[in-house]
Amino acid sequence: MASAPPKTAPPMLQPLRADARRNRDKLIEAAAAAFAASGVETSLEEIARKAGVGIGTLYRHFPTREHLVEVVYRRELEALATAARELAASHSPDVALEEWMHRFVGYIAAKRGMAGSLKILMDSNASLFAEGSGILRGAADGLLRAAADQGFIRSDIDTTDLLHALSSIYSLPASPEWRDRSNRLIGLLMDGLRTQK
Repeated sequence: MASAPPKTAPPMLQPLRADARRNRDKLIEAAAAAFAASGVETSLEEIARKAGVGIGTLYRHFPTREHLVEVVYRRELEALATAARELAASHSPDVALEEWMHRFVGYIAAKRGMAGSLKILMDSNASLFAEGSGILRGAADGLLRAAADQGFIRSDIDTTDLLHALSSIYSLPASPEWRDRSNRLIGLLMDGLRTQK
């Protein structure tokens, strides 16, 4: 009795070839930089050009602008979670926390650039933002507790306090000095968190 031919996964579920994965990664990187610099209305053709691929390649990976925005948003969250683990392993707890907060500024820059599309996504995919909030809270909580437990920072500040303080940076007016001002505010926040030794 002949055996049935092996089933193949649907095309979208098959792993990407190495060159396709590279192209996808370049598109995500180019889109993140473009959204942070110029907002989500940046031309998709320009994103494709900066990634060194054709517009058809962009649409094969990301059929809509909202799909690209969602993938970039997830990438920024994952980068913050990864950074928290790497910084905790390679720096003292207070330095790890401060460096992570500076990276948070980059996340906010990307999020500001995607604000309009993120609102559309929030209306249609609330679980994405619940998941994102959990990722951010977990990353910040681990760094904050380690620094407090070892006496580097005050112990009366919790993760919600820290995230509210960081989120206030989002409301700063857009200007050429936005990133520098945000990073100065991180320094001010750390000065308020550190214990006097």
